[in-house]
Amino acid sequence: MNFKDYIRVIPDFPQPGIRFKDITTLLKDGEAYRAAIDAIRDGISHLEIDLIAGPEARGFVIGAPLALSLGVGFVPIRKSGKLPGKTVEASYDLEYGKDKLAVHSDAIQPGQRVLIADDLLATGGTIASTVNLVRQLGGEVIGAAFLIELGYLTGREKLEGIDVFSLITY
Repeated sequence: MNFKDYIRVIPDFPQPGIRFKDITTLLKDGEAYRAAIDAIRDGISHLEIDLIAGPEARGFVIGAPLALSLGVGFVPIRKSGKLPGKTVEASYDLEYGKDKLAVHSDAIQPGQRVLIADDLLATGGTIASTVNLVRQLGGEVIGAAFLIELGYLTGREKLEGIDVFSLITY
């Protein structure tokens, strides 16, 4: 299956010059969505995974079904202030400022092998922050899996030493 055929490219969104990769067209096609999750699962099958962590919000739509497929737990990484229990936080840079991600302080146990899953690897800021959170809790980041990687933005460089799998690369 050519997964790029299921990704809609929207020019000039959210600003002129950007060619936004819209995954909603893949997600709404049940066969393509299942095939994409299966292909990501197959691409990371060599890893021994205890948990999958996915950053808000589209990391949930990749990470949760991937965790279900593998029979492992899923840990949501949320924006600061969205989780009800005790949390740890990590900051990351946005184009115009900073933001924070949070995870429950008891979500990952020391030594657990964690795969990070998200829809898109671009500049790597969100994923680097997610890696930081997993490590703060004593987890071992053993890999990262993405539906799409924008190779020209070099986000992979922020994941040095981490096994990275991308289903689609632009």
